[in-house]
Amino acid sequence: MRTVTATVLTLALAAAAAAPAAASPSRPGIDGVWRMDGYGTVLSLDGDTLQEFQTTSVSCVEGEAARRTGPGAYTTDDGTVLTVRPGPDQDRATLGADSSVGHRALRRIKELPSDCTRPTPKDARTSFDVFWHSFAENYPFFAAKGIDWQDMRDRYRPMVHKDTTRKELFGIFSDMVRPLYDAHVAVEDGDLVFAQARPGTEVPTESLDTKVKKFVVERDLKGAPYRQDFANGRITYADLPGSARQGYLRISGFGGYTSEDAPYAAHLAALDKALDTILTKDRTQRLKGLIIDLRINGGGSDALGIHIAERLTDKPYVAYAKRARNHPTDPGRHTRPEPIRVAPADGPRYTGPIAVLTGGSTVSAGETFTQALIDRPGGTIRIGRPTQGVFSDVMERNLPNGMTAILPNEEFLNRSGRTYDGSGVPPHLTEPVFTKEEFAKKRDSAFDRAVSVLRNKG
Repeated sequence: MRTVTATVLTLALAAAAAAPAAASPSRPGIDGVWRMDGYGTVLSLDGDTLQEFQTTSVSCVEGEAARRTGPGAYTTDDGTVLTVRPGPDQDRATLGADSSVGHRALRRIKELPSDCTRPTPKDARTSFDVFWHSFAENYPFFAAKGIDWQDMRDRYRPMVHKDTTRKELFGIFSDMVRPLYDAHVAVEDGDLVFAQARPGTEVPTESLDTKVKKFVVERDLKGAPYRQDFANGRITYADLPGSARQGYLRISGFGGYTSEDAPYAAHLAALDKALDTILTKDRTQRLKGLIIDLRINGGGSDALGIHIAERLTDKPYVAYAKRARNHPTDPGRHTRPEPIRVAPADGPRYTGPIAVLTGGSTVSAGETFTQALIDRPGGTIRIGRPTQGVFSDVMERNLPNGMTAILPNEEFLNRSGRTYDGSGVPPHLTEPVFTKEEFAKKRDSAFDRAVSVLRNKG
């Protein structure tokens, strides 16, 4: 099962939905067929192979495969390590992925569903039906967005027939999901991609990231006594000029810290190297305020975000709870919410006040990290604009004709049981974020507000 889509919105979107779990010795009971709680997925484990089947009430399409690389561990072609951990009895198990948080519950079934044992027709109407049902049975936010998905079927299915071209079908799919304005929704056909962000927000492209980084270095960090880039340039740290008591940490993504084809463990090692250099014992004792800049952040691995949060607390706490939609016709039914915990890391930790800078180009794992700091002991204030409003790991559904549908099926809940999907995590203090006027007048109002707020707290 693919876990990261780099093409959607030219972002590194969030990885699929399972957390690292300690590997368990493989037992004979692991082999067999398992249905996932939620996610519309069946897994077949047979000796050295894990095979995914993507199911709806009308279809079964073969997904990714993974090869066994250790006891209970399987590795996909993109390097994601999946861990199957037996439950208390032979009919229960959990699945975890090293780059994600949370677990997926597995329940043993006797055999593959009948739809999985015969070829799926590749005509346009069958692909339409798989596309529609994939959203109908998994997407959680139709009601919140005011979209009648049944009406979409009634409107568009009559347009699809045996002579519908591939280009025409791609256009129909794009038109169907267009009103969602969900940055975790996309349609892909090779290099052709339809995706869009929330209205009024800007996609965090590489060129925007480069422009903003240059602006920040020249305007905000000019004269900084210490500044250094880490992790392939995705992380920047500086002691702020004029004050040895405030620090600035810019994170443009939760991934891409080393080569693109490197496994998660390599990115984690690069992150640890950066954090060990930044959060020294001397600096963590000296700092009275830390600005964390997530305003241009394309997402990535939620697990890396939790890893950073563990360096920012001396007390354990719950970052958020994660649940998935798990009923094909009732969008109000979900898996049991799983608390995702932050445990203090060993070694030096910064535990003082933090100002987090966010905006509409704070996306996906950038948002789950923002959410993970809401209940952080030590005090965290958010400054800027609301985040993009997409938190779920992405499902990638293979369509019979070779296209791909991408969609979310999860919610990340705060302690009140609320999700920030759609609207994004709001700031405590509203300031403009990299507007044309701000660039023209060489202003960074959110940064200046953060410096002022932290100075007062210190």
